[in-house]
Amino acid sequence: MYGRNLAPRLLAALSDTPVVLLHGARQTGKSTLVRRLGGTAHPARYLTLDDATVLSSAAADPQGFVDSQEQPVILDEVQRVPDLFLAIKRAVDRDRRPGRFLLTGSANVLLLPRLAESLVGRLEIQTLWPLSQGEVNGRRERLVDALFAGEKPIWKEASRDFAAVWDEVLLGGYPEVRTRDLAERRREWYGAYLTTILQRDVRDLSRIEGLTEVPRLLSLLASRLGSVSNFAELSRESGLPQTTLKRYLALLETTFLVQRLPAWSGNPEKRLTRAAKLLLTDSGLAAHLLGVEGERDAARQKDRGRLLECFVFAELCKAISWSRVRPRLFHFRTRSGAEVDFVLEDAAGRCVGIEVKAGASAGARDFRGLRELGETLGERFLYGLLLYAGREPVPFGKKLHAVPLESLWTVSANELTGTEQEG
Repeated sequence: MYGRNLAPRLLAALSDTPVVLLHGARQTGKSTLVRRLGGTAHPARYLTLDDATVLSSAAADPQGFVDSQEQPVILDEVQRVPDLFLAIKRAVDRDRRPGRFLLTGSANVLLLPRLAESLVGRLEIQTLWPLSQGEVNGRRERLVDALFAGEKPIWKEASRDFAAVWDEVLLGGYPEVRTRDLAERRREWYGAYLTTILQRDVRDLSRIEGLTEVPRLLSLLASRLGSVSNFAELSRESGLPQTTLKRYLALLETTFLVQRLPAWSGNPEKRLTRAAKLLLTDSGLAAHLLGVEGERDAARQKDRGRLLECFVFAELCKAISWSRVRPRLFHFRTRSGAEVDFVLEDAAGRCVGIEVKAGASAGARDFRGLRELGETLGERFLYGLLLYAGREPVPFGKKLHAVPLESLWTVSANELTGTEQEG
């Protein structure tokens, strides 16, 4: 059983907030985490709306169902009965004690305004992503906070060959799939997983039967990982009208299969007009959709770079979710063609740039985008990293470094800043 790095933040929220919602994709470990907390640090009764009897009771009389529960209570997959949110609001308005309701959901309520608005001021939302590499190895990644601390990093040589890291890229972070040693058994799991989401979650959210085009759309998105989204091209390649395409993409975002990565700009208004990227939230799922199961497949299909970018994106989302800084995540692209895969920006406007390269060597040309980002930002540019498949950390300037990909999760805060690492 894996320890989850989000647990301390979840407990902190329960200590001062009446309702806490833990949402994320199916099979990321939400139920396991809340049941563990409910039996130890936050004693609570557990009920799941995946149980037909519980679902029927909650749907028939949401207010009566909520009022009859002993407090505190854990309600799993609460999005299955949307009217529960209003019933919980009424209960909380009568009694605002913290930690009364711990909810989980496999739909992003921030993209379902009616649900989110019903609990404004009463609800804290946390996202549980698939397992991070730190969680797999029993440690908490602190690279994000360390890079924003303003200290000079000290990087280390990679502890293992890139082939071992590549295996992790193809495996992804879903806890269940990591228990299956055979590629054939992993294929079966992913197939069943997508079927479950499309036949139940997406159908329940959309009230449309038979979304047969969605698996093909997911595969198309996997083949375009790292590309700037162009709805006209996606519509043409998928054979879907743009109105239908945008609706399907919204459903994939709501179920956490796809995430939008907006473009960074010094002018916040321009961020709303420049094209975003669409990335899958798990590299293992992306590899499955692309049919990549090993080194030979990736070389043949030229998908190594795309999958690495997807993998780093997912790891950054996870690390940000429990970081102190909680920076926002963007990509950077200029009209002249300079690009940076990821830009992390804190509330003060300070930024860290991260570029991903599948090759085992790094050169000055690989830092073109990072240098241009640095020139654009001036003093607000804290650091630029090139994550690559080599083993040696190599400096390329005062604030620029090429580092092994595994530095993303193996370097701890004290190794970066010289400060005492938290427990």
